[in-house]
Amino acid sequence: MTLAAFPAWLQALLPEGIRRHEHSFEGVRIHWMECGPADGRPVFCVHGNPTWGFLYREVARALAGDPVRLILPDLMGLGFSDKVPAHMHTLDRHGRLLGALVRHLDLQDAIFVGQDWGGAIGLLAFEGQAERLGGMVILNTVVGPPKKGFKPTLFHRFAHSPLGPVIFRGLGFPQNAMWVAQGDGVSLRGDVRRAYVYPLRHRRDRDAPIALARMVPDAQDHPSIPALVRAQAVFDGFEGPVEIVWGDRDPVLGTVRSWIQKLKPDARVTRTDAGHFLQEQVPGPIADAIRRLAT
Repeated sequence: MTLAAFPAWLQALLPEGIRRHEHSFEGVRIHWMECGPADGRPVFCVHGNPTWGFLYREVARALAGDPVRLILPDLMGLGFSDKVPAHMHTLDRHGRLLGALVRHLDLQDAIFVGQDWGGAIGLLAFEGQAERLGGMVILNTVVGPPKKGFKPTLFHRFAHSPLGPVIFRGLGFPQNAMWVAQGDGVSLRGDVRRAYVYPLRHRRDRDAPIALARMVPDAQDHPSIPALVRAQAVFDGFEGPVEIVWGDRDPVLGTVRSWIQKLKPDARVTRTDAGHFLQEQVPGPIADAIRRLAT
């Protein structure tokens, strides 16, 4: 089946020569893009809420000419993957779908890059097939369950409140306000901002942002906790090289870096003054981290 073409303004924002694909897993159509030589070292880049593979386009540009094959999947419900009802959004299902994509592509010696929910979901994708992993680049994410006594952020408390559906679905939150989580306030404007809003422009397609926000634990008995424990087991058990690239001006996850460093004290750490969506602000340091692992 031929994929529907992107609007011209959106296509113009993407790297030249980008390739698009889709395949159904468990009845859910997953869309992904690829950049670089088909026989290059696979780099599996997973985004979070409320973005899509577009988030990594500047990282792909920075790696143009390198022998790496960037694979940029859209999570179920986001980007150009199938929009599904809110109840289908579980951490387990997201991990299984991406795990099926990893097997479908038969990735070997892959470098995993994860940000926001893409960290835990990407780790779960390699659960039971960690032999396919050759390196990790961790970007402003979590890799396991919260510590006992944690306090959910205002954003996540709001998502669990009765007003959450009204704001998330009715006003297109948070895709219409991503700039709030940035370090510069200008990197998510114009057509770039439009590119994040576009896949969720219809109210009927906006189940994913609030569902993914509600997947974040607000208590120790939250349904995501067991899957997060398993995600951390994948992270802890990985003995290959790990790079951490962090945006310190992230109001959501900025302070989590020190905890991840304790889990992987040998990881190389690159700190930046970027915000939550650091791929938009500091693609160069992220590309450098990937390049170091790929050589």
